[in-house]
Amino acid sequence: MNKLSEFEEMYLKKMFEIHSEQPAAIVKTSMLADSMGVSAASTTEMIQRLSGRDLVTYIPYKGSRLTSEGFAVAGKIKRRQLLIELLLTDIIGFDGDVRSVACEMEHAVNDELEESIDRLLGYPEYTHLGERVPQIERQFEPDVKSPFLPISNMPECSNGIIEFIALPGQDAKTLESQQICIGATVTKTQNSINISGNPVLLSESLATRILVRLEG
Repeated sequence: MNKLSEFEEMYLKKMFEIHSEQPAAIVKTSMLADSMGVSAASTTEMIQRLSGRDLVTYIPYKGSRLTSEGFAVAGKIKRRQLLIELLLTDIIGFDGDVRSVACEMEHAVNDELEESIDRLLGYPEYTHLGERVPQIERQFEPDVKSPFLPISNMPECSNGIIEFIALPGQDAKTLESQQICIGATVTKTQNSINISGNPVLLSESLATRILVRLEG
């Protein structure tokens, strides 16, 4: 498939958002035009263009809906937006208009960068507002080219140092009070995880948000 334009991606993402709330709905052209802030004529033209690329099914005088391929493509665009939002808030500490900036940046993210951001954030499933991050299939294998990996992916009988915790500040401080902090040593055995010399129980979600650098 040829690369989509930013406008094409924006239309697909908006349809994905509507479908997420009303999965069986036919998206009315007038509704889509209003949400995009453009004319109905422009929206119809775009829908027909996307239909020609088998991303949208166009139903004259009724509206349109995403095809299975269109849903997958649109979900990936939405996923990148939400990952960037988490990157801006959790890592960079950006306190401006996060959504607006993320919507601008999402179009420049390729598969490799998306994978790196996903790994850096600890493979999040939800934003802090409870919005679900569209998921993809991942191959969780230690990457010898990458210095970091989540605790959940540490090989058995391995040691590492915590380098990053992808959690809001207050949550990270709560972990720190339990000696789970940047710089702490991690040992993973067949049956347990030890941090700072103490056995700990971590949920799968939390274990994916603590990144370590393997040693030895």
